[in-house]
Amino acid sequence: MIAERLVLVMAPPSAGMAVALKDDTKWIITNDPKRITAFLMISVEQIRAARGLLGWSQTQLAKAAARSLPTIKRLERNDGEGPSVSEDVRDAVQRALEKAGIEFIAENGGGAGVRMKKRKR
Repeated sequence: MIAERLVLVMAPPSAGMAVALKDDTKWIITNDPKRITAFLMISVEQIRAARGLLGWSQTQLAKAAARSLPTIKRLERNDGEGPSVSEDVRDAVQRALEKAGIEFIAENGGGAGVRMKKRKR
C-alpha cells in the first residue's frame, strides 16, 4: 500500500498566501532551506545515542555545534526541571551530528533511532 504524504509548507509573504499544501516529496526535499520538513523533533536519547556512535563527549558535541558545554548539558538533561534550550540549539546540535555522519530515524512504529549514514563510494 502506498501512503500519500501531504506536507504543510510555509510560503513566503511575496507568494500571496500564508500556507500551501505540497504533495511533491521531491520538491520538498530539494527546496527545504529552513528544514520545514524536519517535523522530526530529535529526542535526548537520540542525541546521546548519536554521540555514542561517534564516540563524542558532550564537550566535543558543544564544539561541533558551536554551543557552550552547559547548554549541551541542559539539552541532555531529561528531568523536565530547570531551564530548557531553544529550538535554535536543538537545530544546531542536529546539524552538527548530521554533518558528522549521523542519520536520525523517525518514529515509525518501531521506535525512533539513529544510525550512521551510508558512505558514498
